[in-house]
Amino acid sequence: MLRFEAALARAHARAGLMTSEVAEQIASRCDVSLVNVDAIMRDAESSGTPVIPLVRQLTAQVPPSARDWVHLGATSQDVIDTALVMQMRDGLEVLIAETCGVGDAAATLSERHRASVMPGRTLMQHAVPVTFGLKAARWLSAVTRQRHELERVRRELLVLQFGGAAGTLAALGTHGRAVAGYLAEELELPLPDLPWHAERDRPAGVVAALGILAGTMAKVATDLVLLAQTEVGEVAEGAARGKGASSAMPHKRNPVDAMQALVAARLAIGMVPVVLGAMAQEHERAAGSWQAEWQAIPEAFRQSARATHHVRLALETLEVNTERMRENLSLDGARLMAESVVTALRPSLGALEAKRVVGELSAGAARSGQGLGDAARADARVSAVLDQAALEAALDPARSLGGNDEMIDAALRAWRDARGTPP
Repeated sequence: MLRFEAALARAHARAGLMTSEVAEQIASRCDVSLVNVDAIMRDAESSGTPVIPLVRQLTAQVPPSARDWVHLGATSQDVIDTALVMQMRDGLEVLIAETCGVGDAAATLSERHRASVMPGRTLMQHAVPVTFGLKAARWLSAVTRQRHELERVRRELLVLQFGGAAGTLAALGTHGRAVAGYLAEELELPLPDLPWHAERDRPAGVVAALGILAGTMAKVATDLVLLAQTEVGEVAEGAARGKGASSAMPHKRNPVDAMQALVAARLAIGMVPVVLGAMAQEHERAAGSWQAEWQAIPEAFRQSARATHHVRLALETLEVNTERMRENLSLDGARLMAESVVTALRPSLGALEAKRVVGELSAGAARSGQGLGDAARADARVSAVLDQAALEAALDPARSLGGNDEMIDAALRAWRDARGTPP
């Protein structure tokens, strides 16, 4: 807020409305060490805004000849909104940096584990084989989109707020637009076409983007928590002294970074409806809705940054158990290869008959505890149309990965383009 007041004084001087000497007298006193922050926050309870006590203190600090020029032409909302925009600008830099860390870690895992075959899971049950590299590539692709969105938000939605009492800049007469332009330059913010006191699509757009980022982090963290279950055991967060320990169970190694990310993501997402609900504002200045943003927007930034930070830590130190992944492929008697066997039988039996035959084999294998491969090898309908080599190929998870490598390469290329790094 003090940066706004200093820039406003300099903008007035550039527009010829006050002398440069007066402007610098004001700007030189816009130092947080010179104001009583506790008194400002206390007085804000009765004034409804911290700007009124701030301007009162600032006015008392400047020479008497400059006091009439402090805060000239501005209203409290101009100061608060622009201060918040500047904070959001800094906050987005932090988020973009953390998101880059998540993306880099996911890209490393994707490349390293492009051939690490594991069960794909749909509706929490084994589906068909995938690779851990492809799973990481999907995380990476989502993170790439979030990085682009954060950059778009920073570029398009963070603009100056300066409209005066009711958005007309009437106190500045014909100089209002010129002062606004100089103020925007001083603060290195774009100048919007109009003040936006009660039109909150821009801050709402920022917070919506943060909610989607947090949701993306929650997706990654959820996968990590599920993969780290004792019964699955395919990943573990990196070991560190005291990390993931239990107060009662010495054997525990809890996925605490993923857990912290999930907590933070839920809190960040919870701020989105607050800010969207606050878009319905009365006339030229809101009574309550705008003020709700003061709590919700900083909290959305804090928690989305926390979620992203913990996902980055989890991925950067992740331990991947490829042997356990291979073991889990055969947990249900390799029945996750059923689709592959259907595909191999389809040219000879037709799609419907192939699916019926493999369905019967899978059900029979489940009842008897036999593997799908053994059941298929013993079935005359299968052996009549598939030789041993073709059947073994259909039962091999590593040969049933579809476009695995192409998809991983596409995700890596998109990330390198986003990062501006060569392949």
